[in-house]
Amino acid sequence: MRLPQPLTRDLEVDRDLPVPMDDGVTLLADRWRPRGMPEPAPTVLVRSPYGRQGVFGFLMGRLIAERGLQVVVQSTRGSFGSGGAFRPFDERDDGLATLRWLRAQPWHSGPVGATGPSYMGLVQWAIADQLDVMAPSVTASRFRDMAYGGGSVSLDTALSWLLILEVQERPLGLVRMIHGLERTLPKLWDHVPLNDLDERAFGAPVPIWREWLSEMAPDSPYWATRDFSASVGDVTAPVQLIGGWQDIFLPWLIEDWTALRSRGRNPQLIVGPWAHTSPELMAVSLREGIGWLRAHLLGDDRLVRDTAVRVFVTGERRWRDLDDWPPPGAVERRLHLGAHGTLTDDAPAGDAEPTRYRYDPAHPTPAVGGPVLMERKPVRDNRALEARPDVVTFTSEPLTEDVDAIGPVRADVWFRSSRPDTDLFVRVCDVEPGGASLNVCDALLRLTPGAPERDADGIARVTFPLWPTAHRFRAGHRIRVQVSSGAHPRYARNPGTGEDPIHATRLVPADQEVFHDPAHPSGVVLTVLPRGANAGG
Repeated sequence: MRLPQPLTRDLEVDRDLPVPMDDGVTLLADRWRPRGMPEPAPTVLVRSPYGRQGVFGFLMGRLIAERGLQVVVQSTRGSFGSGGAFRPFDERDDGLATLRWLRAQPWHSGPVGATGPSYMGLVQWAIADQLDVMAPSVTASRFRDMAYGGGSVSLDTALSWLLILEVQERPLGLVRMIHGLERTLPKLWDHVPLNDLDERAFGAPVPIWREWLSEMAPDSPYWATRDFSASVGDVTAPVQLIGGWQDIFLPWLIEDWTALRSRGRNPQLIVGPWAHTSPELMAVSLREGIGWLRAHLLGDDRLVRDTAVRVFVTGERRWRDLDDWPPPGAVERRLHLGAHGTLTDDAPAGDAEPTRYRYDPAHPTPAVGGPVLMERKPVRDNRALEARPDVVTFTSEPLTEDVDAIGPVRADVWFRSSRPDTDLFVRVCDVEPGGASLNVCDALLRLTPGAPERDADGIARVTFPLWPTAHRFRAGHRIRVQVSSGAHPRYARNPGTGEDPIHATRLVPADQEVFHDPAHPSGVVLTVLPRGANAGG
């Protein structure tokens, strides 16, 4: 993991400390510290639904304490001995009660920091206004947009996470998890309706699943109490954000960084070539997070980087330090989808028939790689996917020079469907000289009647952001854009009927058209660094 050398391996651990909550429930916590550490001392708080011992105790307790920090690892409500029932994402009240308890302990004084990935990052945002330093990774201040990807249900990610929660405290939990991910869940992806997938997977209804599916509306009170994004810009604590280009939370992690920057804060952003569960990401998060915490809790800045933004540029295969995101000097470059599958800088000059395909939800377009919770190989060769009749592609000529796409990416597609309810999935790929088509970034958007608005001919201009990226398309490579109407089971398929997608059992095909004429110039917009621009180092 290339962590800093431990200052000591001689630690003291106080197990099962009772932490009272405002409603009388007691949560349990373990306190890790170097033996003989002067007391009182600053504390790093880790709140987790994944346990205090085993792997998470080792990573978030032992490894941090060995490097000179006092750490309290707490099990969130309803997990690993803590009382009450687990309430996903509803963590502010318990977090505030924990902070009051912590600051009253005789062994604590001074600032409180927090760290941890994913859910352990959300709990930091829930109490960010009361923390003194934060180091969250692969997370965001709101989970709703990830949960309902582009308006669909993030099916694979949601059920995989539910499986982890269901089996992690049972005997042979790891074995159960692997069996569930590899055997049980794949058999259920094509099942309809969605609302009883929990019973089929686990043998009984799971309240979390039922609640999640019933709260899809953007204005749901359920998510209003679990969305901490509105106050991100008010956070004054130093914040370090670490993400991956293929992580499920990346767009919203960068939104959090942008919100802090817009208010004059100085957060640090590090994004590498990782998916959510990449081992390398955990190593970097710990390594960089320890440096950040020591700098802001102990005044030891020897391990912290003096850079605002550090990104790994895929394709180029190297890290770059940047002053901002997107990098200064970056400009938009629009690539136009053209007749006969072309992709060019030039806008269409003549009339052309739209490119057509049929999407059949009974045989949904499959997901190949991309940001999924348990995906370990997120970048894959897409040629088999692109050979399907329900996927259309638009490909450039071989590039005469490198193209560095570093920043936001968006789709802008003129689209018509035979169904008022359908989905649009757009992906950008890097095609190597040998023909391999490797996914770079993508996203899906669910279309409903009137959103987006259609013209008199039923044509809609569909504009939406893809995952941001930092990627070099090398000279001799080609840029490819895929257009389809699904990536199942990453996104739950659109039944095409207009019915409630949670209870729908009827599946209706949709005939789709992608327009690329002067009146409907479909394209994808990259953020690129012009040749000669400061590219960082």
